[in-house]
Amino acid sequence: MKAKTYDFICIGGGSAGFNAARVAAGLGLKVAVVDGAKQLGGLCILRGCMPSKTLLYAAEVLHHARHADRFGVKVTGAKADMKAIHARKKAIIGDFASYRVKALTGGKFDLIRAHARFRDAHTLELSNGRVIRGKHFLLGTGSKVSIPPVPGLRDIRCWDSDEVLDLDFIPKSVLVLGGGIVACELAQFLNRIGTKVILVQRSRNILRDHSPEASTVVQQALVDEGIELFAGTQIKQLTQDPRGVSVTFVHDGRTITRRAAHCFNALGREPNTAGLGLEAAGVKTRPDGQVVINRWQQTNVPHIYAAGDCSGPAEIVHIAIAQGELAARHAAGLKRLKPVDFSLLLNVVFTDPQLATVGALESQLDAKGVKYLRATYPFNDHGKSILMEANYGYVKVLAEPKRGRILGAEIVGKDAGELIHCFSTPLAMRATVRDMLRAPWYHPTLAEIITYPLEEIADQLPG
Repeated sequence: MKAKTYDFICIGGGSAGFNAARVAAGLGLKVAVVDGAKQLGGLCILRGCMPSKTLLYAAEVLHHARHADRFGVKVTGAKADMKAIHARKKAIIGDFASYRVKALTGGKFDLIRAHARFRDAHTLELSNGRVIRGKHFLLGTGSKVSIPPVPGLRDIRCWDSDEVLDLDFIPKSVLVLGGGIVACELAQFLNRIGTKVILVQRSRNILRDHSPEASTVVQQALVDEGIELFAGTQIKQLTQDPRGVSVTFVHDGRTITRRAAHCFNALGREPNTAGLGLEAAGVKTRPDGQVVINRWQQTNVPHIYAAGDCSGPAEIVHIAIAQGELAARHAAGLKRLKPVDFSLLLNVVFTDPQLATVGALESQLDAKGVKYLRATYPFNDHGKSILMEANYGYVKVLAEPKRGRILGAEIVGKDAGELIHCFSTPLAMRATVRDMLRAPWYHPTLAEIITYPLEEIADQLPG
């Protein structure tokens, strides 16, 4: 039987693949989505953003109940009902997933439930025995949990983030390996529901992709809540026995051993590209499997595109969507396109306090030798945050020194993920600190805190 040919084939139906298919079909292309996962929906809906934030918010409610006495409110007996929390999470995720399934099966493009592997640059062999051909392809296969070469890690039973997000009981104790976003968010969740948490991080700072100043605030909050946290370690050995898991590591020149009932591997993720047969298509990857792309999302094989976690550079949903949509438009031959603008990169860590950034980081400006003005203001000196007992953190603004154009912002504190959006539109419009100060800022609000560093920079500007 002759292989069916499509104009555009998306391998993976997550955020990148689904949105690329949606745009490509809307432009009149004959489109297929190939996805062999047991459940449709992609990482964000099923095992990432939505389940994790559902659990984190439940833990935040519990945390406020247990510390209600700070507000003169008495709450007794507050505890986590993990079976109820788990059931609520499943119901919420089920709604999101069903919506995505309806969109994938709505008839605007073909959905093929199979895994795909390249036979050559225009041909896919599917796990259901079919062969299909494409004029253009999008790789949107996401990422998977990585197992780095830590002594003993492959020899012990370790949870990954999927399993932590699916817990329906409160673990007695958990050893968390790693200090990235997933490690910090879920370590705080576990601690708040009543688990004894020991976090061991190899880098000197947790959240190492953020500023040391910001990571220090989050680290202090985690420690203050009772997490036993070790950063800047060298892991010597992981072992397991019937009582649980032990880790031996060097910290500040001392050899330390800690034991827990369970181990959570949160040491990172890697591109999920190993089974695609990319070598048969001639597609180049980096040593970790990440697909190499240009600014139009093209690989070195121009008719094969990639987007989302499998290509980077940022493992963020709205970036994956923008990349997938750009690839579809480029494949359709649209003119006057613009590449994804990473100068507007927005990032949020949903710990408590939250950590959020938009635009340039200080380290990036310093590396490029760009001059800038910097101002910060602490949450513990702001009226609304004080009355909310939200005293961790600060707002930081970076601006160009001649006109005061906003270059970037960093917020660590209560609802930082919401507040950071105050900078998104001004940054995109190349606005200045004085432009932002022309807007009204209501008192007393959390958002009002942003005006203080803006005013400090405005006072330093010429004229």
